Amino acid sequence: MPGKNLSRDEAQQRASILAVDGYRVRLDVTSAPDPAATTFRSTTTIAFRCSEPGAATFVDLLAPAVRSVTLNGRELDPATAFDGARVHIDGLAAENVLVVDADCAYSRTGEGLHRFTDPVDGETYLYTHYEPADARRVFADFEQPDLKAPFSFTVTAPAAWDVWSNAVHEEVTAEADARTWRFAPTKPISTYLTAVVAGPYHVARDHYSRTLADGTTLEIPLSAMCRQSLAPYFDADEILGTTKLGLDFFHEQFDYPYPFGKYDQAFVPEYNIGAMENPGCVTFREEFVFRSKVTDAAYEGRANVVLHEMAHMWFGDLVTMRWWDDLWLKESFADFMGSYALVGARTRFSSAWITFANQRKAWAYRQDQFPTTHPITADIRDLEDAKLNFDGITYAKGASVLKQLVAYVGSEAFFEGARRYFERHAFGNTELADLLDILEETSGRDLTAWAAAWLQTAGVNALTPQVTVDAEGRITELAVLQDAGNGTADDPATPPRVLRPHRIAVGLYDRDADGALVRTDRIELDVTGARTVVAEAVGRPRPALVLLNDDDLTYCKIRFDAESMETLRAGLGDVRDDLARALAWSAVWNLTRDGLMPARDYIALVLRFAGQESNIGVLQSLHTQAKGAVDLYADPAWRGEGGRLLADGALRELRAAAPGSDHQLAWARFLAQTANGSEHLGLVRGLLAGTARIDGLDVDQELRWSLWLALAAAGQAADEELAEELKADNTASGNRQYTQCLAARPTPEAKAAAWSAVVDSDELPNALVEANIAGFALPSHRDLTALYAAPYFKLLERIWSERTIEIAMRIVGGFFPRAQVDEQTLAEADAWLDGHPDAAPALRRLVLECRDDLARALRAQACDRL
Repeated sequence: MPGKNLSRDEAQQRASILAVDGYRVRLDVTSAPDPAATTFRSTTTIAFRCSEPGAATFVDLLAPAVRSVTLNGRELDPATAFDGARVHIDGLAAENVLVVDADCAYSRTGEGLHRFTDPVDGETYLYTHYEPADARRVFADFEQPDLKAPFSFTVTAPAAWDVWSNAVHEEVTAEADARTWRFAPTKPISTYLTAVVAGPYHVARDHYSRTLADGTTLEIPLSAMCRQSLAPYFDADEILGTTKLGLDFFHEQFDYPYPFGKYDQAFVPEYNIGAMENPGCVTFREEFVFRSKVTDAAYEGRANVVLHEMAHMWFGDLVTMRWWDDLWLKESFADFMGSYALVGARTRFSSAWITFANQRKAWAYRQDQFPTTHPITADIRDLEDAKLNFDGITYAKGASVLKQLVAYVGSEAFFEGARRYFERHAFGNTELADLLDILEETSGRDLTAWAAAWLQTAGVNALTPQVTVDAEGRITELAVLQDAGNGTADDPATPPRVLRPHRIAVGLYDRDADGALVRTDRIELDVTGARTVVAEAVGRPRPALVLLNDDDLTYCKIRFDAESMETLRAGLGDVRDDLARALAWSAVWNLTRDGLMPARDYIALVLRFAGQESNIGVLQSLHTQAKGAVDLYADPAWRGEGGRLLADGALRELRAAAPGSDHQLAWARFLAQTANGSEHLGLVRGLLAGTARIDGLDVDQELRWSLWLALAAAGQAADEELAEELKADNTASGNRQYTQCLAARPTPEAKAAAWSAVVDSDELPNALVEANIAGFALPSHRDLTALYAAPYFKLLERIWSERTIEIAMRIVGGFFPRAQVDEQTLAEADAWLDGHPDAAPALRRLVLECRDDLARALRAQACDRL
């Protein structure tokens, strides 16, 4: 396969003849503080064996220039050996040593070795990010997960810097204006898991000790780091406290000592994802260092990510999937263990499974209803496929299925299986069958049918209760209907689905003496086929609410019978149990997305009951969903009224919220998102100027930018005002938010500038690409951005071929004209797809998913017009 891609077939062929004994990588980044310097020196020595002497292969490398290539002492001409993405080598011996000396590029896209200069103090920071295949931007390698090897890094950096990698440093030597850091060899790991972090980072240190079963003591040095200018906000004690709780928990559950020596956690700028599980040197997005007040949901989210990445030290790093087909073997497990450990490790976040049910599964349901949906064990043909499969199915659906598996085989059998899996496959690579074989050993169950139904088929089932009663109001039959499709009003593009076995609880709810909706009965059963009768329910009084999948045991969408739906319309906020209430909220949102509940009805529920919602994470989800319902799913003729109702509701609840509470902050942010009238915008300006006050509300820097964005989007923020705010907050975050505000102004000139900055140049760093797109694409500015639909479809293939895949994905997804919810835009998307059958499959997938979102919005709007 030409270019930067790598196919599964190529990787399998290469792995069939090669075994890698080790890498020695030397990097010289002393040029990093000089903004004019675009490259760094990278010298890689690879020792490897070949089972077919005389064969040819290739090494992966994305670099501006290669200085020299030496194979077993034989010099190869870089001009012919290096094609820009691969170093071709032939005449292999049984044992080989390859040396590649190259000039690699500093990155501004978050891929490879990313360089960032802090506008606060001028300091420069570096970090690497590779998954799935960007280590080749930093050193020459065999870029596939199943060619594991030990890595020895040596890094020369400016003298004032510190450097971290996966292993501990063994030696630091000083030179004139530099220091060279030599690191111990790692355990055998995959290329995408290697890491280097370098710069004048602020560091907090701690230590973890544990006595193991054999009586020995495990000692793990801990550290957490961030940029110097963020140090005043860095709550390292809480982060390291969660780290220790996690290490305790995973050692108890896995009974396999942490295998990578130290545990560093670096919070780094302009990071593309939440975090990355580099063994011994985990990287996180620095937005987890909170400059201003955030709700407790943000702290819970960060703790979840800390534990998610820690779970990867075993699931993913110690034992790694052979190829990206089995990405779920690490991501599904880590996503499950993040929530499981939040509760099990005795952190303060006891509502983790509520967050999982309400937020993570919403991501899975959305992804699983695209026509591009795929089984949890996916067919990954190449690296571009792999990049797109870090999605809601691989993470959240996989985690949901694992939660069900734990209930099915029992937690002891599951964790005993994990222990045997680690022992048997430590530092190796696995496939689905390797895990299932062990779980069958420990559980005594045949998991073939379970795996076929849940791991090897796509789609989400919908479960609906069917209730009949006698004249006295007692149940004569309660049945659960299972829909094999998506259960949407009209979804012709969706591929066929299957019926699955579901272990569920059926909750029967009635009002208590205080008027709250409480569970009066719970029936657990297996649902199989299209219709399953709940025999135990016969003869019981008809409840006010029948809640399927109570306790969230399975992965499905739930529906309601007519009487239960009326109960929720009248009293959804009265459901006392937090998880049951979150499931009800999730269900009515799915009904809205599926075109089965008018958007205005969903918004009415939010306006009536969101103020009663005690779980802050659920409340913030409701805000996001209600705004999306107005912007995309409401009848355009009603959209203006819906927006005003949301803004009025936000203002009402802001004034009613407890002073200084998380709920008050959430409603203030929601007001900033929805403000559209003189009363709302007047309060926004007053809060910024200090002439208006909400008791207990601290208008700190992050909230100020949210308020400025509201004014900018309404055309009520002068350029001079925004520049003055940036002057007061000339930080990385301030620059991002200033850029978004400029792009959010409702003028043709502002939209043209944002579009051009992203499309016509590749000079912007990833963070500012994202900020420009976010400001440009405000749904309320659909009239201004409509004229960009035709240019968008014309530039897709150029963007895909010229930009890195990370930036290309952001442009393709971010600039899609999703706010133009009309048949013309749908026809333009279809025309592009029909006219470009040979476009890159990953590009076609992105466009097809955006097109599907558009078609869904049209169906929802049709429902709202009825």
